[in-house]
Amino acid sequence: MMRQEYHWQQQLAWAINRRVFLQQGGLGLGAAVLSWLLAQEQAQAAPGNPLAARAPHFAPKVRSIIYCHMVGAPSHLDLFQHKPALTKWDGKPCPEEFIKGKKFAFLRGRPRLAASPFRFRRYGESGLMLSELLPHLGQVADELCLIHSVRTEQINHGPAQLFLHSGFARPGRPGIGSWIVYGLGSENQNLPAYVVLRSGPLAGAGASLWSAGFLPPIYQGVAFRKGSEPVFFLNNPPGKTRQDRRRVLDALAQLNLRQFQALGDPEIATRVSQYELAFRMQMSLPELTDLSTEDPKTLAMYGIKPGQASFAANCLLARRLVEQGVRVVEIYDASWDHHNNLAKGLSQKCRQVDRPLAALILDLKRRGLLEQTLVVWAAEFGRTPMQQGSNRRKAGRDHHKDAFTVWLAGGGVRGGTTYGATDEFGYHVVENPVEVHDLNATMLHLLGLDHQKLTFRFQGRDFRLTDIGGRVLEPILS
Repeated sequence: MMRQEYHWQQQLAWAINRRVFLQQGGLGLGAAVLSWLLAQEQAQAAPGNPLAARAPHFAPKVRSIIYCHMVGAPSHLDLFQHKPALTKWDGKPCPEEFIKGKKFAFLRGRPRLAASPFRFRRYGESGLMLSELLPHLGQVADELCLIHSVRTEQINHGPAQLFLHSGFARPGRPGIGSWIVYGLGSENQNLPAYVVLRSGPLAGAGASLWSAGFLPPIYQGVAFRKGSEPVFFLNNPPGKTRQDRRRVLDALAQLNLRQFQALGDPEIATRVSQYELAFRMQMSLPELTDLSTEDPKTLAMYGIKPGQASFAANCLLARRLVEQGVRVVEIYDASWDHHNNLAKGLSQKCRQVDRPLAALILDLKRRGLLEQTLVVWAAEFGRTPMQQGSNRRKAGRDHHKDAFTVWLAGGGVRGGTTYGATDEFGYHVVENPVEVHDLNATMLHLLGLDHQKLTFRFQGRDFRLTDIGGRVLEPILS
């Protein structure tokens, strides 16, 4: 998808020249006409509007995506991949080939293999195998597509998170949410096109994950905050009315546009857009984020406690956002980095996310939204089958980049299926390897975007999310 670089800047510059002509051209129209033109331009979705809805490359399977990222990387061996051989070899030194020439974040020497402390069972008509830690997710097993053969190039959290989201291990490139909004625009001009929700302190790459990189900054994610003002500039200053706010914004817009004319800095246009979006959101966002208006049965289904910010609350808010046409919602949940105390730590985290994840899928389905929404559950990498730490009871698992599980649910995905496989220890991919670029190409495809055509010219080169790789995983598509 080739579009003229910074086309929206040219539109804005044209509008600025009109204002300068009216102000300085001696026509005597004055501030009234200028204000009228400003209001008209703000009200119209002109071709230069960077967030206007755009046609996809081909008919999409879904129109929105809810991307759940478990920050820190939970163990695929304790949640999704049942490996009886680990029980047989539990406590024995790992095969020599597991460590020869390999790099680990923390493991040293020749560590011992470690069986999962959790039982597995089959769920649904499809018989998908899941850990006992995920009984609620098991109730929607027939909606899930488990991809067991994902692998990455990075061994540490920050670079691996960046690689998963942007296809590059260093900051500076757009994440998948920004690419999607750049390609498709927004279906609701009164809400952000790309919303980020967080639970817990984020380690690793942090806010770089929802950065627009070299794309115009209008495409970056909008991170909602806790409290009564989830977005900056949403509330009016004390003692000021909405009309007062409108006058201030009009004056501020004129000053910012003059600055834009002088400097051509796209950050200025983004700032103006954010002020205007916050003004429009004053009417829609407070009601949208007030979960107390939900049916008590729905709140109970998600496991939401009144007034408590949580992963569960973010899942419900994600449903409400896509219901209103928000294109991308990313939910980041922290504290999945279990180098020690895995049995206790993983159990605690699963109790926080298992019920809400299942409720999200069920809620979307009963509202007719699941068929037009893609739900993604992923982390930056997996965990080793080898034990980390000498104390067996408090042991954990180290980072593992060569094999892990990601699951998808929703429109266009074959539910109740698995794709790819690892060896008997969950260490190497032995069937249908999936690269990060393949995963991202498939997500774009479901949204109607060709990953090879969705490009942006920067520093003389056409960049894309999947770099020079990527293939659509056709076997998992319905």
